[in-house]
Amino acid sequence: MKRNWLLAISLALVVTMVGLCGCTQSTNLGGIISSQQQGIWVTGTGEVTVVPDIVTLRLGIEAQEATVAEAQTQAVEAMNKVMAALTDNGVAEKDIQTQYFSIRQVTKWDRVEEEEVVIGYRVTNMVTAKIRDIDKAGAIIDAVAEAGGDLARIDSIGFSIDDPSAYYEEARQKAIADAKAKAEQLARLADVTLGKPTYISEGIQIPPSIRVGVAEAPAVTPISPGEMEISLTVQVAYAILD
Repeated sequence: MKRNWLLAISLALVVTMVGLCGCTQSTNLGGIISSQQQGIWVTGTGEVTVVPDIVTLRLGIEAQEATVAEAQTQAVEAMNKVMAALTDNGVAEKDIQTQYFSIRQVTKWDRVEEEEVVIGYRVTNMVTAKIRDIDKAGAIIDAVAEAGGDLARIDSIGFSIDDPSAYYEEARQKAIADAKAKAEQLARLADVTLGKPTYISEGIQIPPSIRVGVAEAPAVTPISPGEMEISLTVQVAYAILD
């Protein structure tokens, strides 16, 4: 009987402690939600249109032969020519970086033997090359295609800004002004007085690279950088004075 009483008391204590913990967590969560709902929350957007001044090419070679040695020999010779074409056309060595290298078996299904058989080996060597003189991009693509021949591969092209800090400052100013205008309108509609910002958070949207495939280069490859958008958003919370 004594053991039963002790067990009942223990269970009661456990239930009480769980109940207290649950109440504490609920109160804290309610306080967080309450604080987030205070004031006027708005999102402002700032965009700046700019002309890219950097071209980044992802290029290289791909060789396939019956043996690894033969494929590797072809790959090395072709890649050396491609690298020379890049540097001869003004691409600095510091702006060339290896991105991918592999040696893989090439197989096919043998219907007679009903199994995979090795028919050769493929060597792939890809680099990124940053071209700082955007007007030379087309000529460099042509030079790489000629140097690498049938082994040349140009996987993608991307445009960017060398130093976007000034453009982000301009976009940030526009985003803050946009957020303030929205908050002032909401305050007027709600017939309240807008206070100072109590919270500011920034988000930057990075423009994606444009990917193109180049199989056979014509006499002159036309490259147009066009324009790109630098976009920035801010989330701002304003206090309400009355």
